[in-house]
Amino acid sequence: MQQKQLSGIFYAAFASLWWGVVGTVFFKFVSFASFIELTVHRTLWTAVLLILTTSFYKKWPEFIKIFKKKKNQLLLFVSGLLVSINWGTWLYAVSVNRLLDSSLGYYIYPIISVFLGRVFLKEKLNRNQFIAIVLVVISLFYFLLKLGELPWIGLTVAITFSIYGLIRKKIKVSSDIGLLIETLLISPIAIVLFIYLINLNLNVFSYEEPLLSFYLFWSGFMTLVPLFLYTLGFKIIGIGPASMILFLTPTSQFLLGITYFDEILTLEKFFGFVIIWIAVSIYLNELRKE
Repeated sequence: MQQKQLSGIFYAAFASLWWGVVGTVFFKFVSFASFIELTVHRTLWTAVLLILTTSFYKKWPEFIKIFKKKKNQLLLFVSGLLVSINWGTWLYAVSVNRLLDSSLGYYIYPIISVFLGRVFLKEKLNRNQFIAIVLVVISLFYFLLKLGELPWIGLTVAITFSIYGLIRKKIKVSSDIGLLIETLLISPIAIVLFIYLINLNLNVFSYEEPLLSFYLFWSGFMTLVPLFLYTLGFKIIGIGPASMILFLTPTSQFLLGITYFDEILTLEKFFGFVIIWIAVSIYLNELRKE
């Protein structure tokens, strides 16, 4: 295997493990702040850092080209809302030790994306992809029947990220510029939420708590490092291998859930995951053929 390909695999794998392990442990560490405040800070500081990287890489012409179209602004505002809900749901799962549920969401979101692509973009759906989708539906019914509730955290994570990906397919924009516009458009909402938290005296970030505030600042850094690494790996090895490697994220979160988070994996829940893993295996096999 060529050295360039190996470096691409390394970048994608490191980014996936960063999302799954480093980011998870960090956001658990800063969960002294509410998941709402963490979502606010993740949005605002990501926007600030992306402004700096956009200036450093001189990508403002691309920003202006995308932003000047009203349709792009609307689509990226909606996708920004979706990614904020996705972040907030995941941060909630981390704060209350429900990482198994969120990992389920990241396992099934690519399969839901295939389904949405068929419905809204008329993309072709082969037999194996159809079987994977059916297995996901079966697993959800299984969770409902055996556990008495749908895994709403996993579903929210999966559906928001799937629709997010669907919208982003409509706009040809690099991942960093797209995220910059999204976070800028959502920032007014984030600021209003932060003011609301201040009025209720529920904020952690303040001049009275400089050390805790410093920790919260790093939420933007924790978001951007894996994004840039994964994008770099994606450009080298392509969508198929990069998408397969991305499954390291929910796998590492699943393992963290039953070790670091001490979550209980019941036999009933394990069988539900087995169905999901079979669906993922079928999906990965289809990616391998591309």
